[in-house]
Amino acid sequence: MNRYSIQEFVEKTEQQDKGQGLFELETERLLEINLNGQVWTKAGAMVSYRGQIKYEREGILEHGLGKMFKKALTGEGTALMKATGAGKLYVADQGKKISIINLQGESIFVNGNDLLAFEPSITWDIKMMRKIAGMLSGGLFNVRLEGRGMLAITSHYEPLTLIVKPGDPVYTDPNATVAWSGGLTPEFVTDISLKTLFGRGSGESIQMKFEGEGFVVVQPFEEVYYSQTTSG
Repeated sequence: MNRYSIQEFVEKTEQQDKGQGLFELETERLLEINLNGQVWTKAGAMVSYRGQIKYEREGILEHGLGKMFKKALTGEGTALMKATGAGKLYVADQGKKISIINLQGESIFVNGNDLLAFEPSITWDIKMMRKIAGMLSGGLFNVRLEGRGMLAITSHYEPLTLIVKPGDPVYTDPNATVAWSGGLTPEFVTDISLKTLFGRGSGESIQMKFEGEGFVVVQPFEEVYYSQTTSG
C-alpha cells in the first residue's frame, strides 16, 4: 500500500524541471527562478534556493537619490532584494497566486505590494499618488515597469482583467487593484453615496477611474492600505 506513504508524498510534491526558462511556475503560488546572473525580488519573498546565489538587500543609493526620496515620501515598505549568481531560487508571497508577464517593449503599472520579481533588463520607477497621499497608511503606491524581460506579479486568488475602452471608463476599488497598462493614468474620485458599496467604508469611498484604452487587473480581495479617518 503506497497510498499516503512518504514516498507517495515526495513523488506528488517533488520539484519538476519544466524547461520554461528564467521564470517557471513550480506551482500557482510558488515561483522558480532559474538564475544565471541577476534578478530583483520582493524582500522576504525567498523561501528556498540551491546553488551559488548571493542574496542582499538593495543599497540605499542603489537606484539613485530620486527613487530613494520617492520611496521615503510614499511611505512604501516593500524593499527589494537582489539575487546574484547561478542556481534555483524559489520565491512566494503569503500564498498569493503568481502570474508571469513577458514585457516586449510595453509598459505596465503594478501595485507595489503585488510586485514579486523582475529582470534587471526592465527599467522601473516609483509613481506617487499625490492626490490621496494624506489618506494613505503606507503601502498604496505603484511601480511603472518598461522594457523587455520577465516580471512576476501576485494576486489574492485569480486575477480578473477588465478592458478599458474610450468612452467606457472602468472604476475600481484601489485596495483590489493589482495592475494596469502603461498608457492609462488613473484618476481618484470619491462618491459618498457609494461608501457602503465600494471599499471598507472609511468615510468617503475612494475609487480609481480608468479612462482611455488599455486594461486594468483586479483581484477578489481588498488589501487595506487606508488609515481609518472617521470616528465613531
